[in-house]
Amino acid sequence: MKITGLEVVPFETFVDRISFGELMTDYRVVQTVTKVLTDEGAEGYYFGGHFHGDQDGLLPGDRALITQFLSPLLTGQDPFDRAEIWRQLWAAKLPENVCSVIDLALWDLAGRVTGLPVHKLLGGSRQRVKACASSFNNLGSPDEYAAHATDCQRQGYRAYKIHPYHYWNPATRRAALPRPSYVDWDLAVCEAVRSAVGDEMVLMLDPWGTYQTYEDALRIGRALERLGFYWYERPLPEYRVESYARLADELDIPICSPEIAEGGVYTRADWILRRASDISRIDVLRGGITGVMKLTGMCEAVGIRCELHMSGFGNLQVLGATSEDVCEYYERGLLGPGARYDTAPAYLEAPCDPLGPDGFVELPSAPGLGYQIRWDYIESHRLPETAVEPVAPLHPR
Repeated sequence: MKITGLEVVPFETFVDRISFGELMTDYRVVQTVTKVLTDEGAEGYYFGGHFHGDQDGLLPGDRALITQFLSPLLTGQDPFDRAEIWRQLWAAKLPENVCSVIDLALWDLAGRVTGLPVHKLLGGSRQRVKACASSFNNLGSPDEYAAHATDCQRQGYRAYKIHPYHYWNPATRRAALPRPSYVDWDLAVCEAVRSAVGDEMVLMLDPWGTYQTYEDALRIGRALERLGFYWYERPLPEYRVESYARLADELDIPICSPEIAEGGVYTRADWILRRASDISRIDVLRGGITGVMKLTGMCEAVGIRCELHMSGFGNLQVLGATSEDVCEYYERGLLGPGARYDTAPAYLEAPCDPLGPDGFVELPSAPGLGYQIRWDYIESHRLPETAVEPVAPLHPR
């Protein structure tokens, strides 16, 4: 079997989002499906590739890189030579999300050809994984966060991760510049949520790197220790690696990072060697399944966890091939009051990650990444190659 080309199909779909404190139902997004084509008719697919995992499509420049630059380079290659293709793409210094999308589509192809879900090809470890409810940021007041966490607890979630205030002033409930950080408000959210859900629910905080001083990050970390939080994620900008090393040394609560730092497994290896975090963090758009599995093996070897960032089909397949000792939680979301998450996207027959009443998510059993695709919807909503989605409004209506 040989690769005959790569194709990226942009199409329109609609989702619910919370942006700058506003619930936007049926918000238009441009989704993409990337295809690996072969001379035997078998194909591999990946949905998404930009921003939040597989929920947002590739931008026009990334689409052009795939179809105009990579397609002729990979034509004639064996699609089962994923390790070599991964190595060559990484050496080409392409955007890591572009390299990742190709790797994910190749894994999907392998699963479809063999009739197996990817986690079985990787070496299956489990069929279900603990879900963490991951909130949108800017949900409202501390009491509104507490109410949302309580609602998630009633649904069966045993863990809840807070994304607090980011580019939004909780006092005025308006969009705002990122400085100063809303440290007191973030702390009030953490206290309100802990009070509402009790001690039996696992809690995490992810302030999205908004704390600009070591002192702010340390203060919140001390408070999280008092409140019994499970981990403290990405408190500072991730280019301040020495500050992270100091914070990890000073605090007892585990620091979970880096989340979005470029460099995939290589950057995270450096963080591990420098003891800049206690839990490593990555997702399949930062190296594909191949790169993420390299990191999970490294983390297992040195005895630290590797928690996966974001939801999605690719991350779920990795979780199915790793043990809870290495990758404990599946980050389900983003979630918020009124935002519908549990229904399948219009272009799929079934959702990615249905939540069980006990707070676990079952691994997809369909071949490849697990997609059950509605090609009729994609074709009827197909867009021009240069299509982009609108910018979310800065101010609530």
